[in-house]
Amino acid sequence: MHFTRSVLTLASAGLVMSQRPTNMSICDYYTTALLKNNTGANQLAVLTLVVNTAVIGNYTTPNVGIKVDGILAPGMYNGTEVNLLPYFNGDLKSTNRGGNAGVSVNFLDGGGADPLKKNMAANDNTSHQYFLLTHLYEFFGALLGCSQYGMNGFPAYDGQTSMAKVHKFMDLGPNELGYFVQQVAMSAASFGVAKEDLEMVGMALNQLFGLRCSPPAAAVPPTDKELQAICIKDTCPLSPNPVCDQYGAAVAPVPNSTTPATSSGMPQSTSGSMTGSMTNSMTATMTNSMTGPPSAVPTAGAAVHGVSAAALAAAFAALLA
Repeated sequence: MHFTRSVLTLASAGLVMSQRPTNMSICDYYTTALLKNNTGANQLAVLTLVVNTAVIGNYTTPNVGIKVDGILAPGMYNGTEVNLLPYFNGDLKSTNRGGNAGVSVNFLDGGGADPLKKNMAANDNTSHQYFLLTHLYEFFGALLGCSQYGMNGFPAYDGQTSMAKVHKFMDLGPNELGYFVQQVAMSAASFGVAKEDLEMVGMALNQLFGLRCSPPAAAVPPTDKELQAICIKDTCPLSPNPVCDQYGAAVAPVPNSTTPATSSGMPQSTSGSMTGSMTNSMTATMTNSMTGPPSAVPTAGAAVHGVSAAALAAAFAALLA
């Protein structure tokens, strides 16, 4: 779906709004704040802006002046270099297609960053990129309480609901997951989400996806409980209620020697070095980013009240699905 400049103009005009009522979902509140009319198409547009920014970094207004590099840009986390791009462009055999080992899949085969900069998922509706991005929009809609989710203008999510299965052959550690969380948090903050809410999201992400061998939990309601841990390396903190036998041993992905040397058009910027735990690092980043001139955006309006912390966390983690 392509959202025009007029939509973005409406979004910019709609940034000034009072705090979100407790009986209004995050999705409905921000759709009204940014695009005025709370329709299914507009709810999908808001989620598209947030997800696309998290993936490739800042590319449009409205935002509150917070720099977002994007999860596909190389960066640093806890003093360690992190590069998530090979998991997306097919350089690694890390995608779970139901076999005993990961396979190489290029999730940037629908135009890479260019269509995302136009508020689209891809240049077509058949590529891996198209299905990845549209699943992300739908996943967010289900978890953030979009009232028009599954109705006209906003298709329902029908993808995999076990994040452990999706990431089974990625062998992700705390730095990879932490960098991912940091970039998603920056994207949310760039659209006015409060620091306190980001801290809550960070803790929820850590509990649901950052604890090795964590027991089954529900991701997209109303699905049954399934394995959700994404951080599976031995360096990941162990869950207080581990079920390691249900996960099996972590297997590192191997390089794909047949990957063509083509440009993905993805961002090349690098974020600053981060220290501390996942939650503390994200909090420090947001605090430093918000020390500039005050914004007219009502940052308190993005509180995660009204949707479970685990559900909100699942939406963010699905960006790697």
